[in-house]
Amino acid sequence: MSDQDNLLAVTLFSEILTADQLARNQVSKALPKGMELSHFSVLNHLAYSGVEKSPAQLAKTFHLTRGAMTNTLSKLEWAGYVHIRPDWDDARRKMVSISPAGRKARDAALAAITPIFGDLVQEVGADKVRATLPVLRELRMRLSEEN
Repeated sequence: MSDQDNLLAVTLFSEILTADQLARNQVSKALPKGMELSHFSVLNHLAYSGVEKSPAQLAKTFHLTRGAMTNTLSKLEWAGYVHIRPDWDDARRKMVSISPAGRKARDAALAAITPIFGDLVQEVGADKVRATLPVLRELRMRLSEEN
């Protein structure tokens, strides 16, 4: 790789990391009281997928340890946002699904954060954002292959 390509790579990932940090800060402030970004992420994933997942599957999806996912799921269960039940086929495993209260909390969170990103898309321009998405998806896919 040339020095120019190295500089481009460093600049790209610097921009991605900075944008990530800024977005996380804005979203965290906008989420309903008591909801953390990790809680929203799990609720959003369960709502979007529409199927039960094991804690191990969720940990893999979010590139977390099982312990970290168990901690998040415990908080979500305590809040009444998820149901955790034994796996009927393998009693050693558990299965997680979003509860009606969890779906309601996820919808409230989406309503709170959507304007933040909607405004950004308007300011930057929908065409520019749409053109950038394939590149970001490819970067995400290549990075996930390495894990």
